[in-house]
Amino acid sequence: MSSQQYPENIRVWFITGSSQGLGRALLEEVLEAGERAVATARRPEALSDLSQRYPASQLLVVALDVTHEEQIVNAFAETKEHFGRLDVVVNNAGYGIQSEIEGTPEHEARRMVETLFWGPVHVTKEAIKFLRDVNPPGHGGRVLNISSAGGYIGNATRAYYNAGKFALEGFTESFTKEMLPEWNIKGVIIEPGGFRTEWGGSSMLHLPVHPAYDKPHAPAVRFREMTKGAVFIGDPRKAARAMMQVASMADPPLRVQLGTDALMLVRNKARMTLRDNERYEELAHSTNADGVDRDKVMEKLAEASR
Repeated sequence: MSSQQYPENIRVWFITGSSQGLGRALLEEVLEAGERAVATARRPEALSDLSQRYPASQLLVVALDVTHEEQIVNAFAETKEHFGRLDVVVNNAGYGIQSEIEGTPEHEARRMVETLFWGPVHVTKEAIKFLRDVNPPGHGGRVLNISSAGGYIGNATRAYYNAGKFALEGFTESFTKEMLPEWNIKGVIIEPGGFRTEWGGSSMLHLPVHPAYDKPHAPAVRFREMTKGAVFIGDPRKAARAMMQVASMADPPLRVQLGTDALMLVRNKARMTLRDNERYEELAHSTNADGVDRDKVMEKLAEASR
């Protein structure tokens, strides 16, 4: 299908994990707004209702498991063939594991990190090439990498999920700093709190309590109890609208929290980090080599970070 058939002023979105949860909510909002989408999912049949409702000129459904790099490359090739352009890429595919570190089989931990980190890495690399080389010069685009409040704060029974999301956040920050200004390619870390999706249910692998931690006062057991049957405050459709707003910003922030819970969790963690940073300032300075002027170093680094 020739890209010349499509209007140039309507954005094209590429969304991973679009069959359920925040990805599905975002896809529906995008389509209802009259924009276009490449909807990817491991089970594309889960999107058959939308394929029947929207024409091919607005919706392209592609089978994609983000742990298979060749499928990612093919998905972007299909996007180029079908729409000829791309504006927003959303790395949303993911799931959770609830298990103690010692109770998580390594193959499960590695599979999780492949999905939460390496999948978005490969998608982002393909996105950069597309937004820079296929789109008109300077048109660029936005890459929204869906992290979590758990990409900023670690919790008991979430070690490997947290590790994957922490890695994604570090990667995204570096990616945004590598982009040449004239490319107009910008990345944003989205940190949702708890939303009323399949999270905690079908999108969470619950493993048994490791025997060594099976005690009422164990932090892991207490966290399991606290989160059991939790009623989340977030509305997925409102999150989708917020992400569409972020994607429209000419100069988006590096991180955006979605939900009052995420906002306060991240804020409190940042305050704790700053508190410890200031409390142990002299310990940090004490490791400088003799003759180093710490005030000049601090001034130089403060200037560089502006």
